[in-house]
Amino acid sequence: MTDELLTISAFARQVGLTPSALRFYDDCGLLRPASVDEQNGYRYYAPSQEARAALLRDLREIDLPLAEVRVVLDEGAAAGVAVVQAHLKTVEGKAEAARRATARILASLPAVPYECAVTLGGAELASAIRQVAAAAASTDEIPALACVFLELGEDEVAVVATDRYRLSVRKLQPLGFAGYPRNLLVRAPELTALARWVGAAVEVRLETGPGGTALVIDGESRVVPVVDEEFPAYQSILDGLTPPACRVVVDRQQFLAVLTGETVALDIDSGKVTVTAVEPGGYARGELLGVLEGIGSGAVQLGFSASLLAAALSVSVGPDVLLELSAVDRPVVVRSADQGTFTTLVMPTRLDG
Repeated sequence: MTDELLTISAFARQVGLTPSALRFYDDCGLLRPASVDEQNGYRYYAPSQEARAALLRDLREIDLPLAEVRVVLDEGAAAGVAVVQAHLKTVEGKAEAARRATARILASLPAVPYECAVTLGGAELASAIRQVAAAAASTDEIPALACVFLELGEDEVAVVATDRYRLSVRKLQPLGFAGYPRNLLVRAPELTALARWVGAAVEVRLETGPGGTALVIDGESRVVPVVDEEFPAYQSILDGLTPPACRVVVDRQQFLAVLTGETVALDIDSGKVTVTAVEPGGYARGELLGVLEGIGSGAVQLGFSASLLAAALSVSVGPDVLLELSAVDRPVVVRSADQGTFTTLVMPTRLDG
């Protein structure tokens, strides 16, 4: 490792991406670090990678799917230009439809001192609250599990919940940060009740200090009651997962469209995902539901509850999802990235009954 290499945090600031996004793109094979420390796993990046990272950032800014991003990055200028121009036509068509719908909607409507302050996009924070709060426990048997954990940092804000059987993590990029990193625990129903108000704002400021914790929008402040309990070390749970035998990135909406019936079998080989229905009892394969072309490596055959897997995909973010699969007795990690990352764990089901 040379002195020129940058840590993942420094490189992230340099190119306008979050550290979590860089880790996601490493796992997808789109932007590998120049060096990885064998002892602690830390990633380091070279200045020569900045141009590729900036192009990747801009391509994701226009919501280009990862399979097409790979074409632009790796298959030459001519192929890249064709992909971007085709995507622009699609985006312009959707934007025009959105403008018409917006006009109809508008026509139908009547006219603190702090220790830590972090500014976030209102829509992104509201989305994160709704996604993650669903994984919080519905009882107070263990009070911390009925809460949403907020980990406030300069580079990332993590929104986390678990009921011991599920774990959901959404990471957001702050628009601004002042003070010192803080961790907060808020009851899921109380935080969810604020989501609609938060989602209507362009920006929201979360302030916490000796006087308490509050969300502030355009000068209006609403108290956020904080719970004094110990939340599980969620990052240790994620770090303790079995290394995946197979990784695959697929289009999220296409994947959702083929998840029908009660149980499905996924046959994954080098990025191709074949989805078939499974007969009751789990013994026989039935109807072919679809074949998805993705990006990936490794091969595995696993079964899933279609509704459970669909629920994980439905609350994901962005046009693509990354699945990391190991074995039938190990949770599958479903990850996505768009204005931050969202991670959830899903247990497979046996195909042999």
